[in-house]
Amino acid sequence: MALRINAKLGQYARDMLREPTDYERRLWGALRASQLGGFKFRRQAVIEPYICDFLCPSIGLIVEVDDDRHDPIKDRDRDFDLAHQGYLVLRFSNADIRDNLDGVLTVILERASALPERQKITHPNPSLGREGL
Repeated sequence: MALRINAKLGQYARDMLREPTDYERRLWGALRASQLGGFKFRRQAVIEPYICDFLCPSIGLIVEVDDDRHDPIKDRDRDFDLAHQGYLVLRFSNADIRDNLDGVLTVILERASALPERQKITHPNPSLGREGL
């Protein structure tokens, strides 16, 4: 049985996908389609109880774009919780993306390249149709 995400959280993530900020849109233009070092990122990925701006699931890297309204204490607690779930969070401000996108991409690529690939989780009882059994 597949795990289901919280319906309200999922709807909020879909809404955020449709209405990205200018800075998220700009960063996504450089991350989409595995353009950055071949790393595949997803936008507005749900890792309950959070929605992450960008996630590279194969290595557990989360990239967050923060505006002036972000609460550093809540962000610290969130990053700590995500770290305990095996994720590394990189945070960049809107100004970082506006003024130094190349530098942001360099940092993301350096960190992504240094992370090991995560262990793939497979279902203990494979589907007969998909697994050819």
